[in-house]
Amino acid sequence: MNQSTQEWRRELDQVRTQGRDPAPDQDQGLDLERDVQLFTALLGEVLREHSRKRVLVIVERLRDGFMQLRDQEDADLREKLMKRIDAMDAPTLAEVIRAFTIFFGLVNTAEELNAHLARRDRVHAGERLWFGSFDDTVRRFHADGVPAQMFQDLLNHLVYLPVFTAHPTESKRRTTSDAFRRIFLIAHGLHRQRLNEEERMEQLQAILTEIQILWKTDEVRVHKPQVTDEVRQGLHYFRESLFKAVPETYRNLERAIRRTYGPASGLTVPSFIQFGSWIGGDRDGNPFVKPETTALAVRLHHQLVLEEYLRRVTALRRVLSHSIPLCQPSPAFMDSLDADEDYRLVTMGQGPRRFANEPYRRKLDIMGHRLAANLERVCARIRGEHHEVLPGGYAGDREFLADLYLIRDSLIHHHDGNAAAGPLQDLIRLTESFGFHLVHLDCRQESTRHTQAVTELFARQPGAPYYEAFDEDQRLMALAESITHPHPFIIDKATLTPETRETLEVFEVMARLTAEIGPGCFGQYVISMTHAASHVMEAMLLARLAGLAGRDRQGWFCNIQISPLFETIEDLGHIDAVMSALFDHPTYSALLKASGNRQEVMLGYSDSCKDGGILCASWNLYEAQRKVIALADRRQVSCRIFHGRGGTIGRGGGPTHEAILAQPADTVHGQIKFTEQGEVLSYRYANPETARYELTMGISGLIKASRCLIEPPPEDRKDYLGIMDELARLGEEGYRRLVRETDGFLDYFYECTPLDAIALLNIGSRPSHRKQGDRALSSIRAIPWVFGWGQSRTTLPAWFSVGQAIERWRGTDPQRLAKLQRMYQEWPYFRALLSNTQMSLFKAEMHIAREYLRLAQDQRRAQVIYGLIEAEYERTCTQVLNVVGLCGLMEDTPELAHSLARRNIYLDPLNHIQVAVLARYRREADEAQQEEWLDPLLRSINAIAAGMRNTG
Repeated sequence: MNQSTQEWRRELDQVRTQGRDPAPDQDQGLDLERDVQLFTALLGEVLREHSRKRVLVIVERLRDGFMQLRDQEDADLREKLMKRIDAMDAPTLAEVIRAFTIFFGLVNTAEELNAHLARRDRVHAGERLWFGSFDDTVRRFHADGVPAQMFQDLLNHLVYLPVFTAHPTESKRRTTSDAFRRIFLIAHGLHRQRLNEEERMEQLQAILTEIQILWKTDEVRVHKPQVTDEVRQGLHYFRESLFKAVPETYRNLERAIRRTYGPASGLTVPSFIQFGSWIGGDRDGNPFVKPETTALAVRLHHQLVLEEYLRRVTALRRVLSHSIPLCQPSPAFMDSLDADEDYRLVTMGQGPRRFANEPYRRKLDIMGHRLAANLERVCARIRGEHHEVLPGGYAGDREFLADLYLIRDSLIHHHDGNAAAGPLQDLIRLTESFGFHLVHLDCRQESTRHTQAVTELFARQPGAPYYEAFDEDQRLMALAESITHPHPFIIDKATLTPETRETLEVFEVMARLTAEIGPGCFGQYVISMTHAASHVMEAMLLARLAGLAGRDRQGWFCNIQISPLFETIEDLGHIDAVMSALFDHPTYSALLKASGNRQEVMLGYSDSCKDGGILCASWNLYEAQRKVIALADRRQVSCRIFHGRGGTIGRGGGPTHEAILAQPADTVHGQIKFTEQGEVLSYRYANPETARYELTMGISGLIKASRCLIEPPPEDRKDYLGIMDELARLGEEGYRRLVRETDGFLDYFYECTPLDAIALLNIGSRPSHRKQGDRALSSIRAIPWVFGWGQSRTTLPAWFSVGQAIERWRGTDPQRLAKLQRMYQEWPYFRALLSNTQMSLFKAEMHIAREYLRLAQDQRRAQVIYGLIEAEYERTCTQVLNVVGLCGLMEDTPELAHSLARRNIYLDPLNHIQVAVLARYRREADEAQQEEWLDPLLRSINAIAAGMRNTG
């Protein structure tokens, strides 16, 4: 911020007139730095004109001072900087923090923009594209001799299914996201458009204006979001980004295949991209998700996708103006128009003259009316009205798709296939991917809620057995008998407890909305904390009572799919026993076959890591996948793993492409489903350019990992598996020794992280603890657990005990080190594990974490615990670098390392500010004074999360 905006404007003008060199890698860094400097200067100008007195000076001095400390420790300078922070009042500190927050947002925007521009430069240069691109992926298959038909077989099995969740980790408001999107677009124009001097100055002024608006927009939510707010936030990504990115992704894959295999290969790309959601369906630990919330979420999904289809149909009607005298539509299309006549005359009230000679316009006009009828109907139900507002409409998405296919095939029939290949094909792709449901809404509930409901239902039947006293075999027998019985229970809802009544109503809502919108509106019913096969059968019985499953005169039927979720280390160890009991149970097996013989099993990355540490959790998850897929294969059941990943490494996060490739061999059978949580949604899907890239990287990883469908996969090396068994055991021992056996460790966590403030941050509807006031490790949710450690720059869940496990296993034996190095080079799982560990270690800053010790009540004990953490940090850095063969963390990913380092110059002062504000907030006895310091405290959490690009 030291250089004037005018100087950067002149330099930017010079860069723009020189143009961009096609060799992207080197120039990308140059352009990125110039964009960061430009945005920084413009922010400085806004602060100079619109902030409190001297805020800009304070920001610069804190930044420069902590930069000096990073280069060389200076106790006097550190004390001087902390005195400066302590001397500031709450409003001034809030503005300083806000300046840092906007800076991080601008850096993120500049990086995202320049990454996109670099990719476009490579495309325009006509060279081979980046690793993970469709171009590179298809070329590799072709070079390996995979014939077109085998590649087609692989494509036909693909399902790519990200699931959006509303876990409380997105600290950025949509309002600010929209502003950064506008800055992205303006800056994109500066790079790509040929502008004269006056036009360039206007664009720079536009960016300045957006930054000024950001400065005067509160980035912290005033109110805690309701579940319906979270649903609408999730819909935002489809409206603003994914409706554009999804068809483009398909088109790019088609281009790559055509370029490599040739048009004559006949290869086609089926529509395999789907999306899921938990927002409005995840009620585990969230008391605000009611049955009516779930119904509203499904209807909002339906409403949005209909609005998009109606908009596109209206646009197509303006374009497809073909006239009968000049073209001859296909007989099938003309027959459909004849069949539509009654609808047009009676329902629409149109005479025969409208679009008389323009058949496609006539057809699209009728289609638009039908969509409008569907849309008005769902809007009325959202408003609470249930009368028929507009007659007509489609019975379902298949009818709509059939009309689109008729138009496409007819255009091809009279040699206008090029007119069918643009917006019409995009609409077909969207409809094939999103249907009338937009997303498959998963519902989730904790297993004990089902047990309580079933126990109560049994207890209210005359002469019924005491279900709660049964052992597992007895429970399974009683449940199976009830599921097959034509009238299992006499239920008077008015006499049930509110909890049981609500549990039953969820299944009733699923049945009602499925009939209203279609079978795609719901995905899985997920049971968290699944410990036994009876937990799944209990949910199946409740579904039976709602008419979703059972047996009638035609035989077994099942219109619900239940996914058991295994989360803790203990549960992962029991997965084979539980799933074997289910697969071998005759009633469950019959229901499974009736639902398509497909079983989904969800694995929880978050709680397993909190329970046993990253190394133990990662390996137990790997082994659990191998076990359950092998079990399903032996019983000829199609099984898909649902990966419950978080945004951060400590919750299973990391680059999607590498994560998919790291799955066990022969377990990704063309399908991948995983959660996308919190801040990950905005980073990956807020801009269509980035969404297209993220979809590409994930899908290309899926294609590579699914090669087992067309050729025998390489088997995991048994020696590698044995080594990981031992490393996981050692890692779990080390982790539990610290977290569960070290006196005062949880007190250290609560006192030396801002966990108490995180719980007050209005970033999600879900509570931070399962049981409020319970400070036990089992009560803390995985998200605030990871969030708190990240804020204090410890990032402990993502790396702790990796170092001691490696050190203890290898000892001083050089051959063992060599073995680990080969594992890193040859085994994608181990490589991804250590790469993610590197990133987490790089984000950690032990000298910053040490500053949080001043918040501890027992300083002696806190120093001891910190010493254990710091020693393990140093040990893990040493051992990981030895294995990966580097001298410094992330040397093999310099761009990412530079990106993280770029943020440190502002993160350092922010962390010190947070420590000071936390101390003031906690020691204030007066509630009004405490509230005054809460504002800058919450802002500091937002700012650090934005800088680290991680929350929970």
